[in-house]
Amino acid sequence: MSDTFKTIKSVSEAVYTEKRSKFIAMAFPVSTVDEIKETLLACQKKYYDARHVCYAYMLGAEREVFRANDNGEPSGTAGRPILGQINSKELTDVLVVVVRYFGGIKLGTGGLIVAYKTAAAAALDNAEVIEKTVDCRVSFSLEYPFLNDVMRIVKSENARIVGQYYDTDYYMTLEIGKAHMDMLKDKLSKVETLKITDNED
Repeated sequence: MSDTFKTIKSVSEAVYTEKRSKFIAMAFPVSTVDEIKETLLACQKKYYDARHVCYAYMLGAEREVFRANDNGEPSGTAGRPILGQINSKELTDVLVVVVRYFGGIKLGTGGLIVAYKTAAAAALDNAEVIEKTVDCRVSFSLEYPFLNDVMRIVKSENARIVGQYYDTDYYMTLEIGKAHMDMLKDKLSKVETLKITDNED
């Protein structure tokens, strides 16, 4: 499992024209299916007069959640070529929408595949690709006198404190890149009185 994944920084667009058909391609950074649904709804409202609003998306660091939609185009001529471009650039957490305004001349299945692929590729080429870290969290409690031991580990491992409070014991949640989690836990396990209360692997 890699500790990083590639996505896009912000929305990007491109326009492709073929035999008077106009293809408007947009790439969006997304992180949830709900976010995708909202974005698609906004695109359908904005381009209400378009013949087709086709799309594909990929979600998650493992790139296991994906979908392609032809929105009325012949099966496999729109959504799959769009998804193919997301895959070829090894991106995730991205939604690509391609809106088609029909120009009166049929493109045929081969022509449609090329047009949707080209439009999607152009929108992704215009996007700034960034690398993100796959982060995990660990929560634990310990007796206050041993807090300095934990702080030394936090500093040496470059972990981020995302939550802490003091009751009878001291409670803390740390976040770190997935690849470094085992080492962090190993060091924490050596701190006296420390008990791990929650893991988010």
